[in-house]
Amino acid sequence: MKIVLSDKKTGKTAQIEVQKDREAMLLSKKIGETIDAFPINLEGFKLQITGLSDKSGTPSRKEVEGSRKAKLLLSKGTGLRGGKKGFRARRLVRGNQISADTEQVNTVIVEYGSTPLEQIFKPKEKKQAE
Repeated sequence: MKIVLSDKKTGKTAQIEVQKDREAMLLSKKIGETIDAFPINLEGFKLQITGLSDKSGTPSRKEVEGSRKAKLLLSKGTGLRGGKKGFRARRLVRGNQISADTEQVNTVIVEYGSTPLEQIFKPKEKKQAE
């Protein structure tokens, strides 16, 4: 499972892998909840869950309870791109709860800890051309 951290102050994001033995701490949490960043070794940080997606890339919607999949008739929002006025489409979405099938958890930093942000948001190293 991966956690994507977003910092609203700087606009930067980072993706951190959660260890298998710590994934159980995140199970059954829902979109909108605030969690402790202990599972990803960030002491003192508080994260708010803003979205989820499963192994097949199916996005989650806040209004679908549990971790089930459902086909909803959508006119806008998560799971549907664009669309003109009056456009609706039936799309497959997942529920708002973290489960064993969840691959990615999107979060926003709500409370900052002691770790400097430069250590979390490391710049990508460019490959040198030979």
